[in-house]
Amino acid sequence: MSVIATAGHVDHGKSALVRALTGIEPDRWEAERRRGLTIDLGYAWTTLPGAGTVAFVDVPGHRRFIGNMLSGIGPAAGVLLVVAADGGWSAQSTEHLRAAHALRLEHGVLAVTRSDLADPDPTLAESRSRLRGTSLDGIPAVTVSARTGTGLEGLREELAALARRMPRPPADSPVRLWVDRSFTVRGAGTVVTGTLAAGTVRPGDHLALTTLGGRERDVVVRGVHSMDRAVEAAAGPARVALNLRGVDVEDVGRGQTLLSPDHSWWPTVTADVLLDDDELPAEVTAHVGTAAVSARLRLLAGRHARVSWQTPVPLAPGDRLILRDPGREGSLVGALVLDAITPPLRRTGAARARASALTAAAGATTTIAGRAVSRATASAWQLGLADLLARRADADPLTPWVEEEAALTELRRRVGMPDLATLRAVASGSGLRVEGGRLVRHGSAAPQVSSGLDALLQRLAEDPLDAPSRPELAALGLGVREIAAAARSQSVLRLPGDVLLGSTAPTLAVGLLRDLPQPFTAAQARERLGTSRRVLIPLLEHLDARGRTHRGADGLRTVTASG
Repeated sequence: MSVIATAGHVDHGKSALVRALTGIEPDRWEAERRRGLTIDLGYAWTTLPGAGTVAFVDVPGHRRFIGNMLSGIGPAAGVLLVVAADGGWSAQSTEHLRAAHALRLEHGVLAVTRSDLADPDPTLAESRSRLRGTSLDGIPAVTVSARTGTGLEGLREELAALARRMPRPPADSPVRLWVDRSFTVRGAGTVVTGTLAAGTVRPGDHLALTTLGGRERDVVVRGVHSMDRAVEAAAGPARVALNLRGVDVEDVGRGQTLLSPDHSWWPTVTADVLLDDDELPAEVTAHVGTAAVSARLRLLAGRHARVSWQTPVPLAPGDRLILRDPGREGSLVGALVLDAITPPLRRTGAARARASALTAAAGATTTIAGRAVSRATASAWQLGLADLLARRADADPLTPWVEEEAALTELRRRVGMPDLATLRAVASGSGLRVEGGRLVRHGSAAPQVSSGLDALLQRLAEDPLDAPSRPELAALGLGVREIAAAARSQSVLRLPGDVLLGSTAPTLAVGLLRDLPQPFTAAQARERLGTSRRVLIPLLEHLDARGRTHRGADGLRTVTASG
């Protein structure tokens, strides 16, 4: 199947032309048929010789419904641009052409309609002139009358040739289906429709639904329909209707997406883009697929900009956005997504530096954790991790690891690292390995020191009160720096005098001391805990300071009720 969107001014005969080509009424609502104009998206299809099925998304032409128009043209790969011979080129023709050019649609046919009402040649000549310099420059053109049928056969031939030229993505491509309608069918439940651009959907498939809150929700495809009939599988490009299990109709609607579980898009609230034109205000409406979101535009330098919004949208480098000034007609600007994950811009000059990095990367991308990012961002992540490791090494050259969660928190703040999967992938490419929630540098730790720390941790895990003496620490190869490194471990408690205990030692001690007659002496505590005075005194002071024991004026101690 091929999917083609119509485009053109209101009342230029788009719906009548689709009806003449397919025999299907694309205007779904009674109000549309009564008023004679398309308000929402309409759908129809036909079979063309040598091209198979061609589906049409009939979009509204009135300027008040430009949002609906962009929802229809966004997921399509081809366009049927309609201009009426008796109406000529109009402002809406220009706006729809700008939308097609903003999306860089290259596959199309120009149809000059109502050739029975006026000489089509002047309109045809002007239309061709208007297309020059756009992505649709040089597309085939026909003159046609939907009322008399003149030219319809020629239009079918051109549409069939267009369908054969349009790209065919691999059937195993990841699925990103932009939802354009949702409704309930009695006995079936929630149904959504959309243009499947690539990939294959089958009954029983699990898909991730992007919710309005930005999270992904697992849903199951109960049934697949295409062209009003049930099918065992639908491969993109295709118009599809999916019966979903696991979601109520009020929880899914236009602008949301259904994604393969192993999809390659980033759910993001920011994107760094290259604008076709920088004449836009700070507050814009961003259109992608069938989604339209209020967004904020920040120029970085030249035509490089950052666009941000509130609800995550699944994007990847190479996607095209349409940015629109909601307060000004005809203000459509295309934007190429250079990166869907963006580092923070906190320092003076950071915006210009980011634009320079994106320019230097020249649109080049790399794949990290299964998702594409610009080489500029990948470089920023690698440099950020290298800097973190270097600072850690300067502060403590004897610690051969970085805690994953701590590293992610810092790198998210500094360079926009999105998640642990990405951190691990970047770390792997930087000569690190993952062990027990830590990023460990290959060959960075002295084996003797590492084994000494391991022996200490093992000893305190077995008996948290078995604090090693200074000679024992020296025998393990643990000096001042090594002791400091050990004390940073969550499993070690360091007390004054370089007394190292297991982190559970205070709780264990309180339990043992509670068995003594209350109050108790230091000698009784020492005997009960089986430890030396060097260990006992700082431990008891630690318990006193935290209110787990109370030292009276007579020097005797009592375990408190809360201890």
